[in-house]
Amino acid sequence: MKTLFIDKNIKYIGSQLSPHWIYKNFHILGDAIVAFIGEVDVKLSEMVDIEDVINNEPIYSKKMLNFIIEQFDISLITMVYIQRLFISIIKDVIEDYGATVERSGDDLFFNNRKLSVSIATKSINSCLIHTGLNIIKEGAPIQASDLQELNIADIKEFANKIMEKFKQETESIKLATYKVRGVIE
Repeated sequence: MKTLFIDKNIKYIGSQLSPHWIYKNFHILGDAIVAFIGEVDVKLSEMVDIEDVINNEPIYSKKMLNFIIEQFDISLITMVYIQRLFISIIKDVIEDYGATVERSGDDLFFNNRKLSVSIATKSINSCLIHTGLNIIKEGAPIQASDLQELNIADIKEFANKIMEKFKQETESIKLATYKVRGVIE
């Protein structure tokens, strides 16, 4: 698993959740996770979550910490498991900073207000996750919380901690599959 914090501001509009976006833009081939900061404005026409489309709930945030994960040779259900693991890792890192957040599925909440957005999907040759954490909650179309409330100021350091823990966990999972002997009945 390769990681990269992208130092330039990128507006996330949903089209970045596509196969090889990481490779085409940052020359990282294979399983990878990248993080960047930027405005998030996902119109219904770009939404991957059909439930959000049906409910007419576009996504907007003035400033979010965004993660895009791409993994190859896995199923969508496996990617949803990975998404839940990733959200749990974010929760752990936030709690290392002294804040308490609640996880419900692939969502994180602080004081009953939504901190995150996340979706997992499948492309023709890979599976992808986008997860965003509000840095600034003003302008969000729902009751939201943000990283400022959690006293997380160094966003790059925070993102790198999350990506490193995710990388370690995914590598540990792969090693766990290599060390076992198959059984035959």
